[in-house]
Amino acid sequence: MRFVQRREFITLLGSTVAWPPAAGAQQPLLIGFMSSRSPEDSGDVVAAFRRGLGERGVIEGRNVVTEFRWARGQYSRLPALAAELVSRPVSVLVAAGGPSAAYAAKAATSTIPILFVSTDPVKSGLVASLNRPGGNATGVHLLTTDLEAKRLGLLHELLPGSALVGALLNPKYPAIAQQEQELAEAARTVGRTIAFLNASTDAEIDAAFATLARQRVAGVVVTGDPFFDTRRDQIIALAAHHKLPAIYHFREYAVAGGLTSYGVSLGEAYRNIGDYAARIVNGASPADLPVMQSVKFELVINLKTAKTLGFEFPPMFSARADEVIE
Repeated sequence: MRFVQRREFITLLGSTVAWPPAAGAQQPLLIGFMSSRSPEDSGDVVAAFRRGLGERGVIEGRNVVTEFRWARGQYSRLPALAAELVSRPVSVLVAAGGPSAAYAAKAATSTIPILFVSTDPVKSGLVASLNRPGGNATGVHLLTTDLEAKRLGLLHELLPGSALVGALLNPKYPAIAQQEQELAEAARTVGRTIAFLNASTDAEIDAAFATLARQRVAGVVVTGDPFFDTRRDQIIALAAHHKLPAIYHFREYAVAGGLTSYGVSLGEAYRNIGDYAARIVNGASPADLPVMQSVKFELVINLKTAKTLGFEFPPMFSARADEVIE
């Protein structure tokens, strides 16, 4: 099938989305939405967030206004963004794009309801438990870091005769130690040697791919990290330039030209956050809303990219794909 990507609302993501209320209408509540990512790579997830709001009758410009803040992959900017939104003050604070955003939101307020999209929130101390989060925060447990070993296993299926594979990690990402440990254990299990390359700037990403090419790795696992999401086009272009088969954590990468991806549905996660935001606007407490877990997984392959790389997906692998981009 042919997939046509649609970027929705890109021009509306930079700051405040607002319309003047009708005369005599109740003033809309203010939602703060801060993310580790960039507006350019977040159009689809923001649209999903709005769908979640709308499904419970909460419409921007009528019931609520949303102010957006973007760290663009620079985690050090998040505390200031959180403090700015709290000072507005917002009625709900969405902290999206991994644990760093959630930590910044929690540090900024203990009273404003917080909705996070993050890796294991219990292990990271964001909530007491998934079923009874307590406090002022709840959200979606996004399985990204937890699937690194699975993605390496899929790369092993695609490249069965190769001994050396690579992994791209960001040393500034809070979960890097877990990512490296899980990938190292998975590599030992399948009898592979794995080369770890770190990158936290554009120049370091360029250098990492050049090094992987020189080392003649058979393929690359690009680990789950919002910083890499903001550099998605750069990473995909480098993989193509160096003829390196790569597997990614979100469908967005395969749609944008990456070879294959395996991970949870971001659209579902952000629609759920919109649903929770609407509930809180309507009077619910975050302490009473269990942390949701990602349950929809997507294996996506891009046949056009495979042809460009001179790569052919094994028939059994293609048959398992949830989406095939031609």
